[in-house]
Amino acid sequence: MKGVLLDRGRAVLLRNERAEWELPGGRLEAGETPRECVAREVLEELNPKVGVGPLLDAWVFEVLPGSRALVLAYGCFVQDFARMAYSAEHAGAAFFGLDELGSLALPAGYARAVRAWARHPAALGPSGI
Repeated sequence: MKGVLLDRGRAVLLRNERAEWELPGGRLEAGETPRECVAREVLEELNPKVGVGPLLDAWVFEVLPGSRALVLAYGCFVQDFARMAYSAEHAGAAFFGLDELGSLALPAGYARAVRAWARHPAALGPSGI
């Protein structure tokens, strides 16, 4: 489960242990809905509380050879990025414009989800882009 967070048209991405950029998110816990998972994971990984919006995309991602995961990416509404801080499970966090996504070590599904949220009418709401 992944969340797409935009601030003024720029997406926040996290640097993982494979030296790739990714969206914040993680695995479902028992009894949790996908939206609840995204809200919890974004809070754990970046600190801001988010409202979880529409499902943007779904795909099977080969994390490592022979290891696949179903990814659901949701658009997220963020009220305040001021207190954002990434967790120790990532090597860094940064904001990237849509025009920068193609030059990053970023799986195609994540870039597709970011672009989908940037085009979505709801993204012009509380997130302030």
